Amino acid sequence: MAESPAVALELVETFPVGPLGCNCAILADSGTREALVVDPGDEADRILGVLARNRLVAVALVHTHAHFDHTGVSARVARETGAPILLHEADAPLYAGLVTQAGWFGFGVEEPGTVARYLADGEQVVCGASHLTVLHTPGHTPGSLCFRLEGPRPLLLSGDTLFRRSIGRTDLPGGSTPDIVASIRERIFSLPGDLAVLPGHGEPTTVAEEARLNPFVGSRAIPLV
Repeated sequence: MAESPAVALELVETFPVGPLGCNCAILADSGTREALVVDPGDEADRILGVLARNRLVAVALVHTHAHFDHTGVSARVARETGAPILLHEADAPLYAGLVTQAGWFGFGVEEPGTVARYLADGEQVVCGASHLTVLHTPGHTPGSLCFRLEGPRPLLLSGDTLFRRSIGRTDLPGGSTPDIVASIRERIFSLPGDLAVLPGHGEPTTVAEEARLNPFVGSRAIPLV
């Protein structure tokens, strides 16, 4: 009797949420119907609707970093799904000050939820029979993370570390230009060139495209540091 093909974690849907257009992503194991929600920054009803429409059970809310546009509705989504909130410990102060940081930009959010566990570089966030691998990529914030999905449709969720033809800003509290440049060149550009990259804002790209063409960190970039 032939073995059933392995079920891999796959991207179900990605969509921009909120006035700053954070790319929220939902990944799921089609066998177990378990799902990960990445960066639930706004529009909780929409996020919950995607889960319900696809008959998915959220097992974790994972965050590339703790800025309000990526974490603004984490508390509500966690409350309604029972899924734990996960982020890097270096961003814990940012998340604790969620209401304050949103106020800097004239936005209002509810108080942050309770962080269930802090993520560390190299660990695996398990979902069904598969997982995301955590890469600590400080620079945009001290606790910025990327999440790598391996399998038939590999993907890097790069948060606000790397964008298509740009990089995350480093002028906000905790930002560091040397750190973000090192994170991208040493951690991201060492990955396979054909790896698809889904940034925290804007359009997707690939590792090779950015290594070649990114005006800030690519091969022809003017040195920032």
